Amino acid sequence: MLVLNLSKPYQPNSAPNVTTRMLRALGLNTIEELYNDIPDDAKLNRPLNIPEGKTEGEVERLIEETLRQDLAPEPHQCFLGGGIWTHYVPALVDEVISRSEFYTAYTPYQAEASQGMLQALYEYQSLICDLTGMEIANSSMYDWASAAGEAGRMAVRITRRRKIVALRNCGPQRLDTLKTYCDAAGVDVVVVDYEHKKGCIDYSTLKEKVDDETAAIYFENPNYFGVFEEQAEEICKLAHLKGALAIVGLDPTSLSVVKPPAEYGADIVVGEGQPLGLYPNYGGPLIGIFAARGGQKVFRQMPGRIIGETLSKNGERRCYTMVMQTREQHIRREEATSNICTNEALCAVAASVYLAMLGSSGLMELGRRIMESSHYAAKKLGEIKNVESPRFTPFFKDFVVRFLQADPEKIYRNLPKYGLVGSQPLGKDFPELSDSALFSATEVHLKKDIDFLIHSVSKEVEDK
Repeated sequence: MLVLNLSKPYQPNSAPNVTTRMLRALGLNTIEELYNDIPDDAKLNRPLNIPEGKTEGEVERLIEETLRQDLAPEPHQCFLGGGIWTHYVPALVDEVISRSEFYTAYTPYQAEASQGMLQALYEYQSLICDLTGMEIANSSMYDWASAAGEAGRMAVRITRRRKIVALRNCGPQRLDTLKTYCDAAGVDVVVVDYEHKKGCIDYSTLKEKVDDETAAIYFENPNYFGVFEEQAEEICKLAHLKGALAIVGLDPTSLSVVKPPAEYGADIVVGEGQPLGLYPNYGGPLIGIFAARGGQKVFRQMPGRIIGETLSKNGERRCYTMVMQTREQHIRREEATSNICTNEALCAVAASVYLAMLGSSGLMELGRRIMESSHYAAKKLGEIKNVESPRFTPFFKDFVVRFLQADPEKIYRNLPKYGLVGSQPLGKDFPELSDSALFSATEVHLKKDIDFLIHSVSKEVEDK
């Protein structure tokens, strides 16, 4: 048995004399001086709450006790949405991506990328183009948020303008990511409010904010509240009138019931591919959809990796290769279109398998079942006394529920005791919706599941 002598330093360079010499070489007196640029109110100002060293058995016991505190709902009893959803993943998806030829979470570089992996990623790109109506797609990003941020930077490079107009009814975390990406490049992000009574875009206000300095308009369809933006075509026309690009964020499963964004004028499409054969997995790994149109000018400004098809030297066999890989590690830093270093290529393969299995008819059936489940849930919640549901229409999958007397935060905290997770309170990100919560229902939710949700929410509303 290995016994550690914890009485002696075990962290490299932690001996006092070594630390002193290192600080002296840096011209410092204390380690704290290394963090002078961090505001005092942002510092912890106390030791970390880390226990002393424990034996392997004690650590295992501690982890087990911690894990028992997690709330694990019954299968298909999660009604949360807003960017990550519960969907059925066919067994064949897991079977294919579990093969040793594919089983890596790391994006392979050209040198070690097999023809099989390259072909699978090429098929993914082709399927995303079919789904969105775009001309070209890359082989995925980290997630929806990073794809939105990259889309904003791409629009700035193409238009050579330094202003992005975004809608406030987009996902809050996605908006924050877009701002972070743009702020680092000196690009201003102007957020336009939505119509509070309808949950959709306030077109008149948007029109006032879009000018000749605007590089792009970013909006989501359906938006964070699950509402379809019925003026999507007008928004795209407004962008083009001002010489800007139209960036549309979406849930790909919504394209099973509405026309693709290419048909109403989108120039760049981003979204979350998690519904396409991936589990929620506590929030990751995810897969960011990124597709665009506009010819070579746009193609050469796209981030990430793009796989192309060609022929062998003798012209007898189809081959696949990375035709674009414009990141800072491969070309000059100033000319790189993105610093994205890795992404989950395995997730792109899963999406390929999922979409190929469903086909167009299967995708339409999926959309129909999602609409049935979510609209049934919204209707039944609206029948509860002092509950308004849905608050906004028309919607897809996600919908907003208003509690006229009960506290959404309390309902959210209490639903797990029924074996349910759901009703995301909206007040934190949208103070004007402090009396409302976001619900979601998909094809995995049967009538009995939704009825149990209604029963549980009813009890919480009555016991307020």
